[in-house]
Amino acid sequence: MAWRYALALGLIAVPLLFAVLGPLFAGAPESRAVSFTTGRGHWLGTDFAGRDVWRQVLLGGRSVVVVAVAATVLAYLVAIPLGLAAALTGRSWLAELLIRPLDVLLAVPSLLFVLLVAALFRPGPGELVPVVALVTVPDAARVVFSAATEIASRPVVEALRMQGESWWRIAVGYAARSMRRTLAADLGTRLTGALYLVATAAFLGVGVAPDASDWAVMVDRNRVGLFLQPWAVVVPAALIVALSMGTNLLFDAALQAPRERTGEHR
Repeated sequence: MAWRYALALGLIAVPLLFAVLGPLFAGAPESRAVSFTTGRGHWLGTDFAGRDVWRQVLLGGRSVVVVAVAATVLAYLVAIPLGLAAALTGRSWLAELLIRPLDVLLAVPSLLFVLLVAALFRPGPGELVPVVALVTVPDAARVVFSAATEIASRPVVEALRMQGESWWRIAVGYAARSMRRTLAADLGTRLTGALYLVATAAFLGVGVAPDASDWAVMVDRNRVGLFLQPWAVVVPAALIVALSMGTNLLFDAALQAPRERTGEHR
Protein backbone atom coordinates (compact mmCIF):
# COMPACT_ATOMS: atom_id res chain seq x y z
CA MET A 1 0.00 0.00 0.00
CA ALA A 2 2.79 2.43 0.83
CA TRP A 3 4.25 2.21 -2.66
CA ARG A 4 0.89 3.22 -4.16
CA TYR A 5 0.80 6.38 -2.09
CA ALA A 6 4.44 7.13 -2.88
CA LEU A 7 3.91 6.69 -6.61
CA ALA A 8 0.69 8.72 -6.63
CA LEU A 9 2.13 11.55 -4.55
CA GLY A 10 5.26 11.61 -6.68
CA LEU A 11 3.24 11.90 -9.89
CA ILE A 12 1.08 14.65 -8.42
CA ALA A 13 3.81 16.59 -6.66
CA VAL A 14 5.93 17.34 -9.72
CA PRO A 15 3.27 19.05 -11.86
CA LEU A 16 1.77 20.79 -8.82
CA LEU A 17 5.15 22.20 -7.83
CA PHE A 18 5.66 23.45 -11.37
CA ALA A 19 2.18 24.98 -11.41
CA VAL A 20 2.37 26.65 -7.99
CA LEU A 21 6.03 27.61 -7.68
CA GLY A 22 7.13 27.69 -11.31
CA PRO A 23 6.21 31.32 -12.02
CA LEU A 24 8.29 32.40 -9.02
CA PHE A 25 11.43 30.98 -10.62
CA ALA A 26 10.71 31.77 -14.25
CA GLY A 27 12.65 35.01 -14.24
CA ALA A 28 12.43 37.80 -16.74
CA PRO A 29 11.81 37.01 -20.41
CA GLU A 30 14.89 36.78 -22.57
CA SER A 31 15.33 37.79 -26.16
CA ARG A 32 13.90 35.27 -28.57
CA ALA A 33 16.13 32.85 -30.41
CA VAL A 34 15.67 30.65 -33.48
CA SER A 35 12.59 28.41 -33.31
CA PHE A 36 12.95 24.72 -32.42
CA THR A 37 16.64 24.74 -31.55
CA THR A 38 18.58 23.21 -28.66
CA GLY A 39 21.58 24.39 -26.72
CA ARG A 40 22.80 27.99 -26.58
CA GLY A 41 21.68 28.36 -22.99
CA HIS A 42 18.30 26.72 -23.58
CA TRP A 43 18.67 23.30 -21.98
CA LEU A 44 15.16 22.28 -23.08
CA GLY A 45 15.52 24.14 -26.34
CA THR A 46 13.23 26.79 -27.80
CA ASP A 47 9.61 26.64 -28.87
CA PHE A 48 7.81 27.65 -32.09
CA ALA A 49 8.27 31.35 -31.25
CA GLY A 50 11.92 31.04 -30.21
CA ARG A 51 11.13 31.28 -26.50
CA ASP A 52 12.93 29.24 -23.86
CA VAL A 53 10.92 26.03 -23.28
CA TRP A 54 12.02 25.69 -19.65
CA ARG A 55 10.63 29.14 -18.85
CA GLN A 56 7.37 28.34 -20.65
CA VAL A 57 7.04 25.11 -18.65
CA LEU A 58 7.51 27.03 -15.41
CA LEU A 59 4.83 29.55 -16.40
CA GLY A 60 2.37 27.22 -18.09
CA GLY A 61 0.92 25.12 -15.28
CA ARG A 62 -1.27 27.51 -13.35
CA SER A 63 -3.74 28.12 -16.16
CA VAL A 64 -4.40 24.38 -16.54
CA VAL A 65 -4.20 23.17 -12.94
CA VAL A 66 -5.92 26.09 -11.19
CA VAL A 67 -8.83 26.20 -13.64
CA ALA A 68 -9.39 22.42 -13.44
CA VAL A 69 -9.21 22.29 -9.63
CA ALA A 70 -11.38 25.39 -9.19
CA ALA A 71 -13.97 24.07 -11.66
CA THR A 72 -14.10 20.68 -9.89
CA VAL A 73 -14.54 22.28 -6.45
CA LEU A 74 -17.24 24.63 -7.77
CA ALA A 75 -19.05 21.71 -9.44
CA TYR A 76 -19.16 19.75 -6.18
CA LEU A 77 -20.33 22.77 -4.21
CA VAL A 78 -23.38 22.71 -6.47
CA ALA A 79 -23.75 18.97 -7.09
CA ILE A 80 -23.63 17.73 -3.49
CA PRO A 81 -26.43 19.95 -2.10
CA LEU A 82 -28.47 19.39 -5.26
CA GLY A 83 -28.13 15.61 -5.16
CA LEU A 84 -28.79 15.42 -1.43
CA ALA A 85 -31.84 17.66 -1.67
CA ALA A 86 -33.31 15.57 -4.49
CA ALA A 87 -32.70 12.28 -2.69
CA LEU A 88 -33.84 13.31 0.78
CA THR A 89 -36.78 15.52 -0.08
CA GLY A 90 -39.32 12.72 0.26
CA ARG A 91 -41.34 14.19 -2.60
CA SER A 92 -40.88 12.52 -5.98
CA TRP A 93 -42.10 15.55 -7.97
CA LEU A 94 -39.51 17.79 -6.33
CA ALA A 95 -36.76 15.25 -6.96
CA GLU A 96 -37.78 15.13 -10.62
CA LEU A 97 -37.80 18.92 -10.78
CA LEU A 98 -34.27 19.10 -9.40
CA ILE A 99 -32.69 16.24 -11.38
CA ARG A 100 -34.43 16.09 -14.77
CA PRO A 101 -33.16 19.48 -16.05
CA LEU A 102 -29.65 18.07 -15.74
CA ASP A 103 -30.52 15.60 -18.51
CA VAL A 104 -30.55 18.52 -20.94
CA LEU A 105 -26.92 19.29 -20.15
CA LEU A 106 -26.01 15.60 -20.21
CA ALA A 107 -27.34 15.39 -23.77
CA VAL A 108 -24.79 17.97 -24.95
CA PRO A 109 -21.15 16.78 -25.19
CA SER A 110 -19.00 18.70 -22.72
CA LEU A 111 -16.46 19.92 -25.24
CA LEU A 112 -19.17 21.01 -27.65
CA PHE A 113 -20.82 23.03 -24.89
CA VAL A 114 -17.52 24.73 -24.06
CA LEU A 115 -16.96 25.54 -27.72
CA LEU A 116 -20.48 26.98 -28.03
CA VAL A 117 -19.92 29.21 -25.02
CA ALA A 118 -16.53 30.23 -26.39
CA ALA A 119 -18.08 31.18 -29.73
CA LEU A 120 -20.58 33.46 -27.96
CA PHE A 121 -18.55 34.99 -25.12
CA ARG A 122 -14.84 34.22 -25.71
CA PRO A 123 -14.14 33.35 -22.05
CA GLY A 124 -10.78 33.86 -20.37
CA PRO A 125 -9.33 31.49 -17.74
CA GLY A 126 -11.51 32.99 -15.00
CA GLU A 127 -14.68 32.67 -17.06
CA LEU A 128 -13.73 29.13 -18.09
CA VAL A 129 -14.05 27.92 -14.48
CA PRO A 130 -17.87 28.19 -14.22
CA VAL A 131 -18.26 26.82 -17.77
CA VAL A 132 -16.28 23.66 -16.96
CA ALA A 133 -18.05 23.41 -13.60
CA LEU A 134 -21.43 23.65 -15.31
CA VAL A 135 -20.76 20.68 -17.59
CA THR A 136 -19.37 18.71 -14.62
CA VAL A 137 -22.36 19.27 -12.35
CA PRO A 138 -24.90 16.93 -14.07
CA ASP A 139 -22.77 13.77 -13.79
CA ALA A 140 -21.58 14.60 -10.28
CA ALA A 141 -25.09 15.45 -9.08
CA ARG A 142 -26.51 12.20 -10.44
CA VAL A 143 -23.77 10.21 -8.66
CA VAL A 144 -24.63 12.01 -5.41
CA PHE A 145 -28.35 11.50 -6.02
CA SER A 146 -27.93 7.79 -6.71
CA ALA A 147 -25.80 7.18 -3.61
CA ALA A 148 -28.01 9.33 -1.38
CA THR A 149 -31.21 7.64 -2.62
CA GLU A 150 -29.98 4.30 -1.33
CA ILE A 151 -28.98 5.88 1.98
CA ALA A 152 -32.35 7.65 2.29
CA SER A 153 -34.14 4.28 2.20
CA ARG A 154 -32.30 2.99 5.27
CA PRO A 155 -34.24 2.60 8.53
CA VAL A 156 -31.78 4.84 10.35
CA VAL A 157 -32.82 7.81 8.20
CA GLU A 158 -36.46 7.24 9.04
CA ALA A 159 -35.51 6.98 12.70
CA LEU A 160 -33.68 10.28 12.51
CA ARG A 161 -36.74 11.91 10.96
CA MET A 162 -39.02 10.52 13.66
CA GLN A 163 -36.66 11.92 16.30
CA GLY A 164 -37.14 15.36 14.77
CA GLU A 165 -33.59 15.75 13.48
CA SER A 166 -33.08 18.63 11.04
CA TRP A 167 -32.64 18.10 7.33
CA TRP A 168 -29.11 19.45 7.62
CA ARG A 169 -28.15 16.88 10.25
CA ILE A 170 -29.64 14.03 8.23
CA ALA A 171 -28.12 15.16 4.92
CA VAL A 172 -24.68 16.27 6.08
CA GLY A 173 -24.29 14.47 9.39
CA TYR A 174 -25.37 11.07 8.12
CA ALA A 175 -25.96 10.83 4.35
CA ALA A 176 -22.90 12.77 3.20
CA ARG A 177 -20.65 10.96 5.67
CA SER A 178 -22.02 7.58 4.60
CA MET A 179 -21.17 8.17 0.95
CA ARG A 180 -17.79 9.81 1.41
CA ARG A 181 -15.99 6.88 -0.24
CA THR A 182 -18.27 7.13 -3.26
CA LEU A 183 -17.64 10.86 -3.45
CA ALA A 184 -13.88 10.34 -3.12
CA ALA A 185 -13.86 7.87 -6.01
CA ASP A 186 -16.00 10.15 -8.14
CA LEU A 187 -13.88 13.19 -7.28
CA GLY A 188 -10.81 11.60 -8.81
CA THR A 189 -12.73 10.92 -12.01
CA ARG A 190 -14.21 14.43 -12.16
CA LEU A 191 -10.86 16.12 -11.58
CA THR A 192 -9.29 14.06 -14.34
CA GLY A 193 -12.20 14.92 -16.63
CA ALA A 194 -11.84 18.62 -15.81
CA LEU A 195 -8.11 18.48 -16.57
CA TYR A 196 -8.87 16.83 -19.89
CA LEU A 197 -11.56 19.38 -20.74
CA VAL A 198 -9.47 22.42 -19.75
CA ALA A 199 -6.43 21.09 -21.61
CA THR A 200 -8.49 20.28 -24.70
CA ALA A 201 -10.13 23.70 -24.62
CA ALA A 202 -6.73 25.36 -24.38
CA PHE A 203 -5.49 23.06 -27.15
CA LEU A 204 -8.28 24.51 -29.31
CA GLY A 205 -7.52 28.06 -28.24
CA VAL A 206 -10.44 28.50 -25.84
CA GLY A 207 -9.79 30.50 -22.69
CA VAL A 208 -6.16 31.31 -23.51
CA ALA A 209 -4.29 33.31 -26.09
CA PRO A 210 -2.81 31.40 -29.07
CA ASP A 211 0.73 32.05 -27.82
CA ALA A 212 0.01 31.87 -24.09
CA SER A 213 2.35 30.19 -21.62
CA ASP A 214 0.12 27.19 -21.11
CA TRP A 215 1.02 23.50 -21.13
CA ALA A 216 -1.83 22.53 -23.45
CA VAL A 217 -1.08 25.41 -25.82
CA MET A 218 2.57 24.34 -25.83
CA VAL A 219 1.59 20.84 -26.94
CA ASP A 220 -0.62 22.23 -29.70
CA ARG A 221 1.63 24.93 -31.08
CA ASN A 222 4.90 23.01 -30.86
CA ARG A 223 3.77 19.70 -32.33
CA VAL A 224 4.77 20.87 -35.80
CA GLY A 225 8.39 20.76 -34.59
CA LEU A 226 8.08 17.52 -32.63
CA PHE A 227 10.84 15.75 -34.56
CA LEU A 228 13.10 18.81 -34.52
CA GLN A 229 12.75 19.73 -30.85
CA PRO A 230 10.59 17.20 -28.95
CA TRP A 231 10.99 18.67 -25.44
CA ALA A 232 8.60 21.52 -26.19
CA VAL A 233 5.84 18.91 -26.58
CA VAL A 234 6.98 15.99 -24.42
CA VAL A 235 7.57 17.88 -21.17
CA PRO A 236 4.23 19.74 -20.90
CA ALA A 237 2.33 16.68 -22.12
CA ALA A 238 4.08 14.49 -19.53
CA LEU A 239 3.20 16.94 -16.75
CA ILE A 240 -0.50 16.88 -17.67
CA VAL A 241 -0.52 13.08 -17.89
CA ALA A 242 1.35 12.74 -14.58
CA LEU A 243 -1.17 14.93 -12.76
CA SER A 244 -4.10 13.02 -14.19
CA MET A 245 -2.63 9.57 -13.45
CA GLY A 246 -1.41 10.58 -10.00
CA THR A 247 -4.82 11.89 -8.99
CA ASN A 248 -6.54 8.65 -9.92
CA LEU A 249 -3.86 6.52 -8.26
CA LEU A 250 -4.07 8.55 -5.06
CA PHE A 251 -7.84 8.18 -4.73
CA ASP A 252 -7.62 4.51 -5.67
CA ALA A 253 -5.00 3.88 -2.98
CA ALA A 254 -7.04 5.79 -0.41
CA LEU A 255 -10.14 3.74 -1.21
CA GLN A 256 -8.27 0.43 -1.14
CA ALA A 257 -6.79 1.05 2.30
CA PRO A 258 -10.00 0.53 4.33
CA ARG A 259 -10.77 -2.65 2.40
CA GLU A 260 -7.33 -4.12 3.08
CA ARG A 261 -7.57 -3.25 6.78
CA THR A 262 -10.97 -4.94 6.92
CA GLY A 263 -9.48 -8.03 5.31
CA GLU A 264 -6.67 -8.11 7.86
CA HIS A 265 -9.11 -7.98 10.78
CA ARG A 266 -10.99 -10.91 9.34
